[in-house]
Amino acid sequence: MGALLTLARAIDAVNARIGRIAAWLVLAAILVSAGNAISRKAFSLSSNAWLELQWYLFGAVFMLAAAWTLKLDQHVRVDVLSSRLPRAYRNILDVIGHALFLIPFAAVHVWLAWPFFMSAFRSGEVSSNAGGLLIWPARLVILVGFTLLLAQGFSELIKRIGVLAGRIPDEGAPDDSDDVRGRE
Repeated sequence: MGALLTLARAIDAVNARIGRIAAWLVLAAILVSAGNAISRKAFSLSSNAWLELQWYLFGAVFMLAAAWTLKLDQHVRVDVLSSRLPRAYRNILDVIGHALFLIPFAAVHVWLAWPFFMSAFRSGEVSSNAGGLLIWPARLVILVGFTLLLAQGFSELIKRIGVLAGRIPDEGAPDDSDDVRGRE
């Protein structure tokens, strides 16, 4: 279990670093958007490439920061029932959810994204818009994003099992103010 926990910490560190870098892409997207709007309004100059770059950057933020968001336990979820459960039960639900849903979902997307990316890369596919950008960088971001999410899914599974086995402390335990036992 020790080696798996070390692996989980390494995955967490990589995804945190990539997520922090990806967060800066929001600023890049804003600057590209503002620059494009100013050049279009002030100088009547515009380009589909700038619009596509803005979309690529925006998509990259979501794809590359998804694993970091999972690491921080900030993904949107339906907590109507789980928030009423004791933390130990929520950990069990996380193990089940990661093992049966998240990991297979991400694995299938990695498997499907690889030929999707390779096809665009080999062919040099370009957007159908006039002056559009190459397609393969956007498809590579999809592949990398799902790969990072898959790795983080394994990390979360390892950590939840470690918590349930008593090998590591429960990071969410101090925040059990919504625990059923605390309200009785």
